[in-house]
Amino acid sequence: MKAGRGHRWHHRWRHSLRVRLIIVFVLLALAMAAVFLGGMQRAFSTGWRDAARPVVADYMDRIVTELGTPPDVARAQALVARLPISIRIEGPSVNWDSHPDRRAHGFGPRGDWLSRTTADGHRVSFGVGTLPWQREPQGIGWITLALLLVLIMLAYAYVRRLLRPLDDIRAGAERFGRGAFDVPIPLRRRDELGDLAQRINTMARDIQGMLDAKRALLLALSHELRSPLTRARLNAELLPATPEGETERAALLRDLAEMRDLITDLLESERLASPHAALHREPVDLAALIREAVSEHPDGQRITLDFAADLPTLTLDRSRIRLLVRNLLDNALRHGAEAAQPPRIALRRAGQGVELEVRDFGQGVDAAQLERLTEPFYRTDSARQRATGGVGLGMYLCRLVAEAHGGTFTVRNASPGLAVSVVLPAA
Repeated sequence: MKAGRGHRWHHRWRHSLRVRLIIVFVLLALAMAAVFLGGMQRAFSTGWRDAARPVVADYMDRIVTELGTPPDVARAQALVARLPISIRIEGPSVNWDSHPDRRAHGFGPRGDWLSRTTADGHRVSFGVGTLPWQREPQGIGWITLALLLVLIMLAYAYVRRLLRPLDDIRAGAERFGRGAFDVPIPLRRRDELGDLAQRINTMARDIQGMLDAKRALLLALSHELRSPLTRARLNAELLPATPEGETERAALLRDLAEMRDLITDLLESERLASPHAALHREPVDLAALIREAVSEHPDGQRITLDFAADLPTLTLDRSRIRLLVRNLLDNALRHGAEAAQPPRIALRRAGQGVELEVRDFGQGVDAAQLERLTEPFYRTDSARQRATGGVGLGMYLCRLVAEAHGGTFTVRNASPGLAVSVVLPAA
């Protein structure tokens, strides 16, 4: 559990551009401060020592004279209390250190130029004592930490505001990927990110225009093809029936029927794929509609029905739901034809809505193909489906019908067989 949480945080830190920018800013500030302080200390240390040495030496001589001979410890204590210095006295009669817990800090290579020897043989050494900011180190440390945190928070807020258009661009890309082009990316600023958002909006409008043009062309072609197909089918049916040409006539009628079904499914799929798909909703008893579709099917007697009691009445598009049920029924009968157990249609409650499940007990589908079953014109077995009249749009149409009603469409291997689940919510 902890490892998973740590992995998520690691991924978030690596993925977040804001956090990485703040870290770069903080490290850059620390590096610049270190370089500046080191350079200034290096530049001033040598010159400052040379200029301050005679002044400090003269001052030390005056302090030694003030301490007397032999050095007076009381006067030394008074000096240490008044000035931020440390004093060490070593000699035959007086041995005293103002800071016995640490060594005195000198300014020379060995600190020897801050030492004086009195006439009676005592050695007096001077160094840096307790500085004012060292007397309350915790308070200064907490204030410094608080200021650093405040600066980091201000920097993060500024970077977050600066990169806010990236959130809008990500959300817009997700909408455009789903085909929702009606809400463009908001333009918050007139900088490089604003220009990027504007270009993506332009690209989305161009893509929407191309999709609309493709959809309009497909609808126009489908409508135009219906009339010659109808005439060709009528002419084929009016051909004189002869024993020699009956087989060819039946094959021609079957091909024309497949072309008609393909055009009908194409028209319906384009209408449903439109973001403004019009549904003619009305109260529908889903159980009664399924029983009617099963009774009308030539092989409907092979279907097992399993309906829960007290199912709610849904507001649905009757013709589209009938299309969904018929396609799922055909698919289950086709793939479960050789199974020992007949296909089953189940209805059960799903919250305020209804779940429709159609399952066959055939061989199922390879797991790698499950996600592609609802793609248009996708066939797991092209030869078999063509022989049975399939055009590869049945599952695709079923998914579009479910999504147009605000529902979900899922396909899974039921072992054995394939189970298709459609959840239709209450309107």
